Amino acid sequence: MTLDLSFSMPVIWAGSYLAGSIPAGVVFSRLLRGVDVRRQGSGNIGSANVFRVAGPGPAAATLAFDCVKGFVPVFIAQSLGLPLWALLVTGVFAVIGHNWSIFLRGRGGKGIATSVGVLAGIAPMVTLIALAVWIVVILGSRYASLASLLMMASVPVMLALLGYTDPYLIFGASLVVLAIYRHRTNIGRLWSGTELKITAGAVGRGG
Repeated sequence: MTLDLSFSMPVIWAGSYLAGSIPAGVVFSRLLRGVDVRRQGSGNIGSANVFRVAGPGPAAATLAFDCVKGFVPVFIAQSLGLPLWALLVTGVFAVIGHNWSIFLRGRGGKGIATSVGVLAGIAPMVTLIALAVWIVVILGSRYASLASLLMMASVPVMLALLGYTDPYLIFGASLVVLAIYRHRTNIGRLWSGTELKITAGAVGRGG
């Protein structure tokens, strides 16, 4: 039986958005530490803020889950033989789900770990290089936001250098745009010198 792609693509995109919407940071910080990560530290639901307010265990669980929820929809789309453009759209929907979660009434995180999961399924070598950029920047600055932004900025550059075609470059650029938009307040704090470092204490800290 031939798969009806015209039917399967919207279903996969909706599933990708829903998977991306699962707020792992909220779930793991509550289950493992009994805290609401949205009310402490930077207020973000991503692994960096979970690390600040709930510790390394919940942060590791959040990071892993956020990556997986980006990778799985892309893997399913590849397995079903979706065309390239539909595959890339699937990945973007996962990131959008994380950033604007239906389970959090349109609120969400910054989409970085989910983007990494998506990239791992689409361009593994680029993902490894991007992660190396993140490690270098986070070790040098301790600013998770700066490391995340520079990591994402490296993606379209590496896609171009490694000879990926235009759809991939557009995809990479879209991830950068989403990252910049979601980090717009972090960029302001980085500029003013008030951004929280990843090791900063959380209780009573704003932002």
